Amino acid sequence: MTQNAADSGDSRDLVITRVLRAPRAALWRAWSEPELLKQWWCPKPWTTDVLAFDLQPGGAFHTLLKGPDGSSNDIPGAFLDVAPQSRIVFTSMLTAGWRPAKPWLGFTAVITMADEGDGCRYVARVMHPDDASREQHEKLGFFDGWNTVITQLDEFASSLR
Repeated sequence: MTQNAADSGDSRDLVITRVLRAPRAALWRAWSEPELLKQWWCPKPWTTDVLAFDLQPGGAFHTLLKGPDGSSNDIPGAFLDVAPQSRIVFTSMLTAGWRPAKPWLGFTAVITMADEGDGCRYVARVMHPDDASREQHEKLGFFDGWNTVITQLDEFASSLR
């Protein structure tokens, strides 16, 4: 089941809700180990370098996405909240140690995971500072890109069983 919503109660949010095949423990492991994260984090054939990963509130979360054509997307950020095996909150609006940032696209993502049947309900809620930022993110291919990555996560985490 996939549910995409641009209107989730707050017009500034983009939300994807899916029930994944992989168990929550495997999804958490794929999320919480940098060497595993880089296996699924961006839509293939792009690749991910994990430049900083300190999975705790205020810890750095910095990835560099590299395209097959030599293009790249540098995304520094920080973790805001971590509840093992259930929630990860990260933002591009701050970097490590709560240092304010001026990202090219400001957002905060809340990822939640909860057991459902033999799988896991996975919700990605991406909050933006204003409607214009949300609209920009959606036009950049938010739903296609994030759904592709969630599918890659599910397939990868399923192989960790």
